[in-house]
Amino acid sequence: MNSLAFSKKRAPQRRLLVINPNTNPTVTQRVRKVAEAIVTPQTSVSVVNPAEGPFSIETVAHRHAAEPRVLDLVRHTLNNRYDAYVFACFDDIALFETRAMTGVPVVGTCEAGIAAARTMGARFSIITTVHAAVPGIHRLLARYGAADICTVRAAGVGVAAAAGGDSDTERLILSAVRAAVDQDGAKAILLGSGGLTGRANDLEQQFGLPVIDGVAAAIKMAEGLASLRGHDHEPCSSKVDAESEPSP
Repeated sequence: MNSLAFSKKRAPQRRLLVINPNTNPTVTQRVRKVAEAIVTPQTSVSVVNPAEGPFSIETVAHRHAAEPRVLDLVRHTLNNRYDAYVFACFDDIALFETRAMTGVPVVGTCEAGIAAARTMGARFSIITTVHAAVPGIHRLLARYGAADICTVRAAGVGVAAAAGGDSDTERLILSAVRAAVDQDGAKAILLGSGGLTGRANDLEQQFGLPVIDGVAAAIKMAEGLASLRGHDHEPCSSKVDAESEPSP
């Protein structure tokens, strides 16, 4: 009897869908590994990516190509009644549209990562992959009210290379983190790419300051919000205007 009660208590009560908006299976697997390691036994998590679209999202053109495919994927999941959605991409694409469609918490990596990083220190730095991503991140910092407390540094590596993690890529990532600490005075580091998912613990040990995995922060935020709403809720009819999302 006690065993039965225990198993009922531990059964998954929340269902999260984590979407990697690019089609790189290595990034998706990195995200899946982190997600499965950090959610509680009461939460089941599925990690997917679109069947078609950009292999990496590194430019505005990539973002525009990925967005409709991500939204199409979301539409096909609506009958599955997930309790929350996460986008494992630092561009925070399709957030407003997905919130309007689903009526459940939809959490972006950049938004959640900034919320987490600003609790760790007076100043922090975002480490991203390609230099082309930097202007868009600065716009997101302004949107989320963190432009005055955060710097952005690109390692100069592609998303796919970051996910692969060869020695040259590792050297460039470490160099970017070192510059953020030594030159920008960062008291915390936020990893600003799905390709960097899973590196936070190693970097934190090497540099001796908090390193936030933006994707992990988004997953835990979504899990917490789903828990606050309870499992038996009905999805709300969102009043968010899908056309009102500010341009990134």
